[in-house]
Amino acid sequence: MAAGSLEHELAALETLQLPDLRQKWTTVSDAPVPRVSAALLRYALAFELQARVHGGLSRRTRQKLDQLADGATQTRDTRPGMRLMREWNGTLHVVTIEEDGAIVWNERTWGSLSSVARAITGTRWSGPAFFGLKERQQQRKSAA
Repeated sequence: MAAGSLEHELAALETLQLPDLRQKWTTVSDAPVPRVSAALLRYALAFELQARVHGGLSRRTRQKLDQLADGATQTRDTRPGMRLMREWNGTLHVVTIEEDGAIVWNERTWGSLSSVARAITGTRWSGPAFFGLKERQQQRKSAA
């Protein structure tokens, strides 16, 4: 779908009634039709159509949204200039986040904190958990 065609399809959503929006959803998405108002379904369809042309959410963004929805853990983002330290088996390991977001450990650039944690421990670790960026959230107590 070309950008001009996308603009036309987005504009056409405004003229569709709920039954037509539901039908459009079945042609655009593999997911079941959400039980929402026509206005919300228009927004959802607009997102799906735009994602087809421009790409959807990044893996990192989807993970962040899933984590926020779950509410069990929260992961702090890394920032340029950050130094992360962790002692493992008596050795202090220091990771630096460069200005371009590159992860440097032992004078080598790594693809992720998890790959660094794996190299240090020899086992699969969540890099953010290993370096203390991922924290469990207190469970909310339900009102009795």
